[in-house]
Amino acid sequence: MILDLHTHSIKSDDGRAKVQNYCQWIRSRELPIDGFVLTEHRQFDLESDYASLASSFDLCILKGAEVETEYGHVLVFGVTEPLMREFDFSDIHLPLAKVIAACEKHNAVPVPCHPGRKRVGMCAHLEEFGVPEGVKIVEVFNGGSRDQEDAVAQAMADAQGYRGIGGSDAHIVSHVGRCATRFPARVNSEAELVEALNAGEFEAITYRESA
Repeated sequence: MILDLHTHSIKSDDGRAKVQNYCQWIRSRELPIDGFVLTEHRQFDLESDYASLASSFDLCILKGAEVETEYGHVLVFGVTEPLMREFDFSDIHLPLAKVIAACEKHNAVPVPCHPGRKRVGMCAHLEEFGVPEGVKIVEVFNGGSRDQEDAVAQAMADAQGYRGIGGSDAHIVSHVGRCATRFPARVNSEAELVEALNAGEFEAITYRESA
């Protein structure tokens, strides 16, 4: 099963894509992905229910979040209401250690995203803050990466022994599915996604010609 683990809808302040339009684009372009995860900026969307859309388009639509720490942006998979009470998702100065500890407590998975990017990527902060404890997975293929950003991320992952995921970081419809993550078995829920990530049985893939 192939999932794009990093997308943004109009729920994000800089997102311009409606979820239904993502679904229509995936099917009309026959993209080789089976679904996507909506990782909205600085929030977890408790309100929206995409079950009907998922059924109509035979796609898996899951939800996560993207939060901001001193090490840059971090995707969080397996968000629950108890986890949301542990820290303020809207805080742009979250300590990464606090995010990781909360995720461990509530069986969620934190994944630094686009780590090769300046300012908002983890690699840019290693010299100042050192290698953080508790990171196990990072995003090594990002659909919005430029120049050598993915190469920097991959080099760091190799050096630190991190596993890698892929996600498009789509903010507009036509960018969905640029990068994704392949799992050996079906993933049907946020809980199953967490289980698959914790099992370490996945592979980052990219469909970008320049990657």
